[in-house]
Amino acid sequence: MWLETLRWVVVALGVLASASSIPAPQLGASIFADLSPAELRAVQSFLLSRPELGLVADRGDSLARNSLFLVELQVPRKSQALQFLDGGSPRPPRLARAIVFFGEQAQPNVTEFVVGPLPRPSYYRALSYKGGRPVPFAARPVTLLEYELMHRRLLELTEPLYRLLRDTTGFWYHNCSQRCLTFSDVAPRGLGPGERRSWLILQRSVEGHFLHPVGLELLLDHGSRDPRRWALQQLWYNGQFFASAQELARRYERGELALARPPTPDLLFSTYVPRGHFSTGTPTAVHGAKVCEPQGKRYRLRGNLVEYGGWRLALRLRSSAGLQLFDLRFNGERLAHELSVQEAVAFYGGSTPAAMQTKYIDSAWGMGALAHELAPGIDCPEVATFLDAHHLYDAAGPGRYPRALCLFELPTGVPLRRHFDSDFRGGSRFYGGLEGQALVLRTTATVYNYDYIWDVLLYPNGLLEAKVHATGYVHATFYTPQGLRYGSRLHRDVLGNLHTHLLHYKVDLDIAGTRNSFETVDVRFENISNPWSPGERVVQPRLHRRPRRSERQAAFPFGRALPRYLLFSSPSQRNRWGHPRSYRIQYSSQAGRVLPRGWREERGVAWGRYHLAVTRHHEKEATSSSPYAQHDPWQPAVDFESFIRNDENIENQDLVAWVTVGFLHIPHAEDVPNTATPGNAVGFFLRPFNFFDEDPSVASRGPVIVRPRDPASAHAAVQRWTPASPGPCVSPEPFTYNGTYGQE
Repeated sequence: MWLETLRWVVVALGVLASASSIPAPQLGASIFADLSPAELRAVQSFLLSRPELGLVADRGDSLARNSLFLVELQVPRKSQALQFLDGGSPRPPRLARAIVFFGEQAQPNVTEFVVGPLPRPSYYRALSYKGGRPVPFAARPVTLLEYELMHRRLLELTEPLYRLLRDTTGFWYHNCSQRCLTFSDVAPRGLGPGERRSWLILQRSVEGHFLHPVGLELLLDHGSRDPRRWALQQLWYNGQFFASAQELARRYERGELALARPPTPDLLFSTYVPRGHFSTGTPTAVHGAKVCEPQGKRYRLRGNLVEYGGWRLALRLRSSAGLQLFDLRFNGERLAHELSVQEAVAFYGGSTPAAMQTKYIDSAWGMGALAHELAPGIDCPEVATFLDAHHLYDAAGPGRYPRALCLFELPTGVPLRRHFDSDFRGGSRFYGGLEGQALVLRTTATVYNYDYIWDVLLYPNGLLEAKVHATGYVHATFYTPQGLRYGSRLHRDVLGNLHTHLLHYKVDLDIAGTRNSFETVDVRFENISNPWSPGERVVQPRLHRRPRRSERQAAFPFGRALPRYLLFSSPSQRNRWGHPRSYRIQYSSQAGRVLPRGWREERGVAWGRYHLAVTRHHEKEATSSSPYAQHDPWQPAVDFESFIRNDENIENQDLVAWVTVGFLHIPHAEDVPNTATPGNAVGFFLRPFNFFDEDPSVASRGPVIVRPRDPASAHAAVQRWTPASPGPCVSPEPFTYNGTYGQE
């Protein structure tokens, strides 16, 4: 008996020791937390102290210096993270990723470093992308200093055009203090590797300047590290090309130009100032419907750990590319190691040189660092929880971005589930319903003219939705009749140019473990003998399953029909009913190709060839794009096609889904002043498919069940598990429901 008791104690102690080695959820989430201002400063100070790097804290007015461009978290390797999160291994070292522009060298370049360990760094080592190709200096993102130097140089280069611009636009660039012109630049900056030549669209500097092109576009060569050598290579004015500003000015003075018409005094069309009236006269000068929390918040935020119903995940906003979620779990089971925004692109067409050159690849502009303040009551409900972000991105030190993210519970306005069970005699046997709600994680990225609203919604039935809305100003050029082949006329001198948006996500799925397989399921029709009517035939759908055994089999290019069910399953775990535990990716998208496969700039967005590509997980394939794709798409640092070129086996492996969504936008008059969000949202769902034994939302205490009482009674029996009234923010009256219908 004593030996049995001792054996039980030893086993119990072992269980306790094993359980205690698993970190608390908040501690586990913290390994994915963005760097704090103190950590950002520590990395900056350490790198500045290394004499061999030759970094300068103040870049002054020179591009020919070694400067620190970016510092952000270097995410732990997945194997390290899982060993820590699941117990048994120490916490991974906290590391930073740093991007340095080496502009002072004879052969300038861009180098990335890992710096650690934090909070007191003591070493750094160079990083490289898959393939090890160095990053050319010309591929670097444009800095605020470079923009300032471009502005100063344009003040000089546009001096010959002062009279032309003043007379024809009422605005000017050279020697301007009021009624100034500004510019929007397009990218890529050239036609091949090593170039840095930007087409600039001159616009009136008013609210909504994107809708005020003046008919002049300039090609500025700013490839030299010495701005004094920057020069205008070409000019386009109202449909004609000119070799120099002097030539254009001379043609104007001689009266040989087809002039753009003088501006109208109506500059209001690009603003948010109300004008006009609705025909019904219903009130708009009062507040509309609002989101409220009658019994307080039903979610919890601890550090970067988010908890809501069955959901638990770690949240961060990386400076380079934006929203990134880690260790996504439902009821304690990990569903995905990572879900993150990878890239956003918009490729345009047009008749002006700037329009035909515009192929925006937005991570080069720092999408996370473009998450500006969210407005309570507009961008997020007033009751939302707002989070600040801190970035060290193209700056002298860490910067605070207030209200860069928000979290709120959203009433969806549609039941999560409901049923009215009619008795077909004017009443019901019962009514049951569960109010629809979701937790929304939201941030934005304002990339020049466009505002992307990035959402992740968590539903109580184990479903996750990733969604992005596009709003903001359209990218517009000066109207000419030839432009109508590429868009719509939006105002007297404004053409809204057609473009295709593609948004790219990484979804590192771990469905009931890291070993998963992928299959597609659709239906085919079968023609069989009718078993209950001899001589007759039955045509009916049946399931057609196709296991995808290699990466090429799991790459679905645009232009081909995408199977309707895309299932990621655990080969070793089944639910109670014998099915492999699975999750499904479901698309909400109208994406298409931006360019023919292999055509020049298309190589930089090779992920945009596919609706979906499923690959084996590799640390060297951590991202599908880079900050350098915009300025060197011809020889990209990340070649996504190499992820699937070797066609690895994907059966019972650690899998990553690369998801592309998007839409074609042909601007129209209703895009003025801004593109509206309704109809301009795309995304995808992660839906449980036999992962559970039943809908896990049955754990919610929110259902309402109504059953009839005695037929003589005028009231029904209401069963609920929440207070009878949600409180005065919705209605002071309790919920009522009678369940009858028909003529009165």
